[in-house]
Amino acid sequence: MGESTGIPRRRGFGCGARILLALAIVAFALFKYFSQTEVNPVTGEKQHIAMTAEQEVALGLESAPEMARQMGGEADPNDPQARVVAAVGQKLVRDSDASRSPYTFDFHLLLDSETMNAFALPGGQVFITSGLLRKLEDEAQLAGVLGHEIGHVVHRHGAEHMATGQLGQLLTMAAGVAATDEEGRGQRAAMVAAMINQMMQLKYSRSDELEADRVGMDYMVQAGYDPSAMLGVMRILGEAAMGGRAPVMLSTHPYPEQREAEIERYLAAR
Repeated sequence: MGESTGIPRRRGFGCGARILLALAIVAFALFKYFSQTEVNPVTGEKQHIAMTAEQEVALGLESAPEMARQMGGEADPNDPQARVVAAVGQKLVRDSDASRSPYTFDFHLLLDSETMNAFALPGGQVFITSGLLRKLEDEAQLAGVLGHEIGHVVHRHGAEHMATGQLGQLLTMAAGVAATDEEGRGQRAAMVAAMINQMMQLKYSRSDELEADRVGMDYMVQAGYDPSAMLGVMRILGEAAMGGRAPVMLSTHPYPEQREAEIERYLAAR
């Protein structure tokens, strides 16, 4: 055995070096996030956005075929129901403030008859499943669903989430670097930071859903639809969601009854 020199052996970065590196990552993350600022051309709101409108459009167009494939494929555009979906969607865009957005909207009916869902990709690609469409009772309810998704696109929620997600990933990395040691505390710190980032994203998602409801109803009114039809949509969603729901704090959407209360407040204020 060799003799000990009494000098502790260096292992990786020292504490000070780790902290400096972590601070550098934090500084870069914050600079990147706050420098990605654009004014929404429709709302006038300053937003932290991870991509340009042109990039959103390109991403949506590139992703749309795969999204459709995962949901059973897309109905023939000449299918009568697909034509109704497209007509109602285009009327909402044409006759509302959404027409001032930089996006070209396309509306897709998906063949999935089991899933009740509607969603939008950044840039204007909007989808509704046949499973949800067949549950809707009239054109106004369809306008409510599509108006909600148009609201997500116009308010650039997807691009905002990408920017926030990038910030969270870098801050999580910084937390791991700062806390790294031989006992694995860095890994645990990174896991905690990742959970916090996830919870932040869920919170913002719920807020975005309520905003999309309000904006969608504005578009309904501008296009000549009765916004109270959204109450019927919430009733349909509520009936479908009965049983086996995730706790609301871990849900990306507010429960239908919570959204219904907000809709009631919107209608009462008109």
